[in-house]
Amino acid sequence: MISRVADHLFWLGRYLERAESSARVCLVTRNLALDGELEPRQAWQPAVIVSGEEEAFRALHGDAAFADGELVQHHLTWQEENLGSLVRSVAAARENARSIRDQVSLETWEAVNELHLYMSGPGRQVYRDDRHGFYRHVRQAAQMCLGVVHGTMLHDDAFDFIMLGVYLERAGQTARILDVHHHALSRMAAHQVVEVALWLALLRACSGFEPFMKRFQGKASPGAVARFLVLDARFPRSVNHCLHLAAKRLARVRAADADLRGQSLSRLRALESWVVDEAGAHVDAAELHELLTHVVDETHAITVDIGKELFGYAAPDAAAAAPG
Repeated sequence: MISRVADHLFWLGRYLERAESSARVCLVTRNLALDGELEPRQAWQPAVIVSGEEEAFRALHGDAAFADGELVQHHLTWQEENLGSLVRSVAAARENARSIRDQVSLETWEAVNELHLYMSGPGRQVYRDDRHGFYRHVRQAAQMCLGVVHGTMLHDDAFDFIMLGVYLERAGQTARILDVHHHALSRMAAHQVVEVALWLALLRACSGFEPFMKRFQGKASPGAVARFLVLDARFPRSVNHCLHLAAKRLARVRAADADLRGQSLSRLRALESWVVDEAGAHVDAAELHELLTHVVDETHAITVDIGKELFGYAAPDAAAAAPG
């Protein structure tokens, strides 16, 4: 497979996963802002930080705008200058899929294109009339795209490159969401009931509420939530689970070309082992930030290495490196 095609496949997976994650974070934050006893800034600033847009948002709208939930949602959903906004993520996913239509199934192309048409057409009206329904639709449509990929494409190199992008994006997103919420909670003197509600909202933001409740019989604590999101090998969005599957996909595409050499695979496997060793021993409030920061930095560095080794370029930034 030529590097240009592999590049588009990889970023198709990343952008679909990013759109799904962004819609879910907006939906959960909106519910938290409506139901929780939080100041608007406490609810909405973490959503901006998770997206990696804190500085750009402040420069564009001013510091006080973090308390404006409508403006934050507009920035994360429709802002064209925000490369990670929903509308830009869906457009980039569609452009990558269009560039490699002969590599993806017809059903995959149709699903991605329908999501793009929704964002550029009826989605804008639904956003104004039914915000909850809008985010729910985008989240489910992105999940359906990935489901169609699973169900209609050959599980060959093209599939592996898409899923490699999905799992690396998902590992980074889970680490960012957990780190931002942990940081916010450590700085606020919240009532215990409010704190528990925030940790449960964090689980919902990662689609982990029901799995966690089954795993821990409804007993939520900061340590248990953190260990679940970082380590649980059976939870499909845990950092450990995503890194493990990303390493398997990367090993398979590398096995197809024995001449390929590089450090991305060894670095990914080392990160997977490090997470299990470090998180197993040190998932506590004091050291969680350091652990998650390392995960975010390493997943970005691994993406850069993959770009150099497999796609023929050095990705300058995870949010801006995609083709199309």
